[in-house]
Amino acid sequence: MRPMAQIAMVMNLDKCIGCHTCSVTCKQAWTNRRGMEYVWFNNVETRPGQGYPRRYEDQDRWRGGWELNRRGALKLRAGGRLHKLAGIFSDPRLPEIKDYYEPWTYDHKNLTDAPLGDDFPVARPLSQLDGKPMKIEWSSNWDDDLAGAPALGDLDPMVERIRQQAADKVRFAYEQTFMFSLPRICEHCLNPSCVASCPSGAMYKREEDGIVLVDQDRCRGWRMCVTGCPYKKVYFNHRTGKAEKCTLCHPRIEAGLPTVCSETCVGRLRYLGVLLYDADKVTAAARVPDDKALYEAQLDVFLDPEDPGVRRACAQAGIPYDWLEAARRSPVYALISRYRVALPLHPEYRTMPMVWYIPPLSPVVDALAETGHDGEDARNLFGAIDTLRIPLEYLAELFTAGDTGPVRASLEKLAAMRSHMRAINLGEEPDPRDASAVGMDRDEIEKMYRLLAIAKYEDRYVIPTAAAGDARRLEETAVPGLPEGCSLDYDGGPGMGGDGPFGQDSGRKVLPLVSVETFHALRRRQTTDDTKEA
Repeated sequence: MRPMAQIAMVMNLDKCIGCHTCSVTCKQAWTNRRGMEYVWFNNVETRPGQGYPRRYEDQDRWRGGWELNRRGALKLRAGGRLHKLAGIFSDPRLPEIKDYYEPWTYDHKNLTDAPLGDDFPVARPLSQLDGKPMKIEWSSNWDDDLAGAPALGDLDPMVERIRQQAADKVRFAYEQTFMFSLPRICEHCLNPSCVASCPSGAMYKREEDGIVLVDQDRCRGWRMCVTGCPYKKVYFNHRTGKAEKCTLCHPRIEAGLPTVCSETCVGRLRYLGVLLYDADKVTAAARVPDDKALYEAQLDVFLDPEDPGVRRACAQAGIPYDWLEAARRSPVYALISRYRVALPLHPEYRTMPMVWYIPPLSPVVDALAETGHDGEDARNLFGAIDTLRIPLEYLAELFTAGDTGPVRASLEKLAAMRSHMRAINLGEEPDPRDASAVGMDRDEIEKMYRLLAIAKYEDRYVIPTAAAGDARRLEETAVPGLPEGCSLDYDGGPGMGGDGPFGQDSGRKVLPLVSVETFHALRRRQTTDDTKEA
C-alpha cells in the first residue's frame, strides 16, 4: 500500500440552476486577461448539448484520454512518445477557435458618442481577437436555450451513442424534452493523460494534494496536453504561447479556503474534501478491460480513513495528522464511498477523474407530479425512474460508461431520502421500507439529508491548511531569498492589471505581500455568524 491524499470535489446536479455565477467569478479571478478571452476554467453546460468546446466528448475525433493496447496496457489515444516526436513540429489534433467560440465585446462607444440624429445607434459585436465586426454564431453555452430541442440536440455525442443502442430512447419531441445543467472544471485526475502527453514535463501533479498544474517556465507551447485531455480543460494562451488550466484555486486551498467557484455557488452544490487513495492500485484500476467496471475499480482505489491500518500506513507515508482528520470528516468521501450517490464523469477515459457528480432527480419528481401522482412518494419514484424524461441511459453514458445500475442506485437513494424527510416534515412517521429498499437505515438517510440539504459551510468544505512554513513559501514567493515565485506571476497574469495570482494586493509590483493571516481573516469573515465581526 502506498497511501496518498487528494483534494477532490463533488457537485450535486439536483441543486444547479445554471446561473453561471461560478463561471463568472472564476473568469474574473483567473482568465480575465489578454490571450485568455475564450477560456473558461469553469463552464456550465446544458445537457443534452454539444458542450464546450463543441463535441469535446467525441474522442474518435480528438483522441484524448487513454485506451488499452492489445496486451491490455494503457496507452495514450493520441499516440506514444515516438508518435509525438515524429510530429512534434506539426499541429496536434486541437479544437479550433470556432469549436470554442470567437470571444467578442460590444462597440459601446458607438452608443455613448453617437451624434444626435434620426437613427438609433447600435453597439455592434467586435471580435476580441482582431477587433473587427463579427457575427455571433456560437459561445461557451450556446445550448442553454436549445437543450432538448431538435435544433442541435441530435449533435450531442451522448445522444448519438444511445441511439446506436436504442434508436427511439431519446426523441426530441415536446412532451419528452428534458435538460439539466452540468458545471465542469479540470478533473485533477489520478491518472492524468495531459501530464503524460506533455513532452517538456511542464504539466505535473502535486504530490501533497493531487492538484494538476502547469509550470509556465518549462512550458514550450507544444499543445499536446490540449489534445491529451479528454475533457478539453487545458487551454492555449495565444498571447504567451503557454498552456494554462484550472488550478483548483490552490492559493486558497493551501489556506483552508474553498475554490472561488465553490465559494460563490448560489445553489451551494459543491463539496470539497480530502480523499485517501492507494497509489499502487491506480494503474491496475485504469487498466480494467471492461469500461463499465471502471467505476467500481476506482472506488476500490480509495482508502477508508477510519481503518486503523490505513491510518498507520498514512502516518508512515508522512501524511500530516490534520489531513487524516480532514479525510475522516470529508463530505466528498461520504458522498462517493459511504453513501455512493456521487459518480465520476466519463470514467471510460481511464484518467480516474476526481471531480464527481450526484445525478439530477428533480426533473423526475416534477414530471411525475404533473401526471397527478405523488412526486415525493418513494414507491412512485422507484417505478418512474426508468421511464421518465431523463433516460437512465443518457446519465449512464455521462457518469458510468453506460452502466445504468449505479445511476439507478444513486437516484433511488435520493428518492428514498426525499420520501423519508417529507414524512418527517409533515409530522408523520417515515415508512422504514423506504430506507431499507435502498440498503440504508433511518440514521444514514438523515445524515445524508443533512449533508446534501442543510450542511453548513464548514461541513461542505473540509480543507486542511498547508503547514505554516509551506504556506509562507507558497504564498510569499516574491520575497528576496525565497524560492522563485508562482509561474503565473507576470505582467497581465491572473488577477487584473498585472497583479499576482492572489488578488490586487499580491505579486511582484505591490508590497506588502499577502500573508497567510490575510487568508484566515478572509475565512473568518466569510463563515462567521457575527455581523459585527464580518
